[in-house]
Amino acid sequence: MSGDASSGSTPAEVGESFRRLAAAGHHIHGEASFVAGYQPSTVLDAGCGTGRVAIELARRGIRTVGVDIDRAALDVARSHSETVRWLVADLTTLRLTRRNGDAMRFHLVVAAGNVMLYLPTHQRGVALERLAAHLVPGGLLVAGFQLARGRLRLSTYDDQCAAAGLTPFERFSSWSRDPFRVDGGYVVAVHQLPVS
Repeated sequence: MSGDASSGSTPAEVGESFRRLAAAGHHIHGEASFVAGYQPSTVLDAGCGTGRVAIELARRGIRTVGVDIDRAALDVARSHSETVRWLVADLTTLRLTRRNGDAMRFHLVVAAGNVMLYLPTHQRGVALERLAAHLVPGGLLVAGFQLARGRLRLSTYDDQCAAAGLTPFERFSSWSRDPFRVDGGYVVAVHQLPVS
């Protein structure tokens, strides 16, 4: 799923849009700043799209892997960074391994840019299970998405996280860590894989 995808835009157009915003002085790295605040050593950017978040995390010295099902989006990402490891993958069947065959585990998995809303309703729980399987004990899953009627209820998301073995950790209304408001229209939900 392309975290930066917007309806009707190509991956190259999305990337160019963010470059224009940055050139105009807008802060476009709120998600990366939020994630870096947890001081993770490793991050999986799930549904990384054109790589905006993953590239910024890598620039800050965090080992980052970006995965997306959209090959065109990853081509754009690769053209901007060779530091991040870019992988084509479906979040519902995600099974990342190291070269020696060991499973890859991360201190934090981030799904920014409404990634959860891009997944078909019946696939969200499965995707959350796969993302949770890529966390180290104590690791965090961070997902930001719009709270729009008929799209994804927060209580449903929490239930799906619980089914994937994750517990609530923190919740905000923005990537700037504004306190969560039910009527805020957006949530950044942080769940944790418990340390057994």
